Amino acid sequence: MTSSLSLLVIADSTAPVMNDLPRLPSDIRMTVSNRFEDLAPHAPTADIILYADGNGDLLARILHLAPRARWIHCLWTGVESILKPELLKHPAPLSNGRGVFRWPLADWAVGVMLFFSFDFRRVLQQQDQKLWKPFVSKTLEGLTLGIVGYGSIGQACATRARVFGMKIGAMRRQTDRLTGDPLIDRSYSREQLKDLMADSDYVLAATPLTPQTRGMIGEAEIGAMKPSAVLINIGRGPVVDERALVRALQSHAIRGAALDVFDTEPLPAEHPFWSMPQVFLSPHTADRVEGFLKPAWETFLENLNRFRNGQTLLNVVDKQAGY
Repeated sequence: MTSSLSLLVIADSTAPVMNDLPRLPSDIRMTVSNRFEDLAPHAPTADIILYADGNGDLLARILHLAPRARWIHCLWTGVESILKPELLKHPAPLSNGRGVFRWPLADWAVGVMLFFSFDFRRVLQQQDQKLWKPFVSKTLEGLTLGIVGYGSIGQACATRARVFGMKIGAMRRQTDRLTGDPLIDRSYSREQLKDLMADSDYVLAATPLTPQTRGMIGEAEIGAMKPSAVLINIGRGPVVDERALVRALQSHAIRGAALDVFDTEPLPAEHPFWSMPQVFLSPHTADRVEGFLKPAWETFLENLNRFRNGQTLLNVVDKQAGY
């Protein structure tokens, strides 16, 4: 491997994400653009392609012209928007930012559990009404957090929840990887999803979006939840059947929901979630804290060093599995 490498960065050079681009070695020849006409002339000689944009179609078009590329990296965690046929058949390994945003997401998840547990919505309403009306709330201690998708984000959430004395139920596709985890009180298989939903006071969806996870939390699964339970989604919107969730909330079959991701983003103004007091929602910003991009760039730099030294890359994506 030669020391000089050609790096093609698919991104808007003026976007905020590029403000945090770290200094690269001087022998890296870099081209940055989100315009096909700018990228295409450099694609045939690209050794590395870094995707830091929101246009998966552009990456697919560039891959047609980049047979020499030996590594593709997605700065973000989710890769469902770029797993198009061109990427699936390209021989270069794909890595991503898996887990780099896990701690802000875990803090957000604990924050919304405290929001519901201490009924902060009621507190704010009473403050607005200048109403002094004491009431009894509860702590998180002894309650069960059921995690659907126990990957790096789920593990971070379990770590934070344990501090508050919560019990942890966990489900993941590779059930053998749950064995011996000291954070977990009970593990569940995919076939036991409804059992996890029924056992949990808070259900946290943290799975990637794949054909197998799309709609996996549907009417039957939500119907298995306790009337006092809350559904939290920090993974991908389509993992939860929104229509089924709306019906459950409207009928008060469950206590509430905390949602950072949705089927359609931005969330349409006419969507029922906006007017539901039992719903806590945020605009897909649960992981956006000050400096949140720093670990994403650090992961890219670590993999760049590994690539140059012929070492195994971190966070290699199984293109067929989708994560």
